[in-house]
Amino acid sequence: MNPFSGPGRGWMLAAGYLLLAAPPLRGWLEAGMVSHMLVQLPLLVGLGAAAVAWLPAGWRRRLDGCNAAGLPLTLLALFSAAYWMLPRSLDAALNAPPMELAKFLSLPLLVGMPLALSWRRLPAIGRGFLWSNLISMLVVLGWLYSAAPVRVCTNYLVDQQQLLGRSLLLLALGLASWLAGRVLFGAGPGCAVQRPRPGRLGWSR
Repeated sequence: MNPFSGPGRGWMLAAGYLLLAAPPLRGWLEAGMVSHMLVQLPLLVGLGAAAVAWLPAGWRRRLDGCNAAGLPLTLLALFSAAYWMLPRSLDAALNAPPMELAKFLSLPLLVGMPLALSWRRLPAIGRGFLWSNLISMLVVLGWLYSAAPVRVCTNYLVDQQQLLGRSLLLLALGLASWLAGRVLFGAGPGCAVQRPRPGRLGWSR
């Protein structure tokens, strides 16, 4: 259940967005490479996902009509998220105000909202692809940031990018372990197998 979907909760989304965009918090999060990529970016995506509950019904119907099985908007979200995980994109957001604005607009609108609109429409194989793509991207970027002998972001020192690399690898390991646990020990109540139960007259034939 979306915690922002109840009456009178829209102001919480707006307040959260403005707080992230305000110079004090924005500057603090962007001062560290780990907090920039693993705190600020996911929070912007999460705000976009929560805002789906406030889309007008007509807009949602139109978006659903061009989002067959959830795949088109999922691909849009994947490409948009991959762009903002590149070192050059992080540098551009810090160096150019128009790119900073693009980050604050595109992550909620092109990543968070599309994922929220598509998740329930995706088939099981589509969700598996999404998780595997995320984990592989975290591993590749974690290795890149950890092994690069020079700064890949001009705004951050080598020790910060190495810390980010280790954090990304740990995150990938944690996600992979969690998914493996779901596969081995059950995928949760939404995927439980429904078994027939006898009624008062016994099993139906």
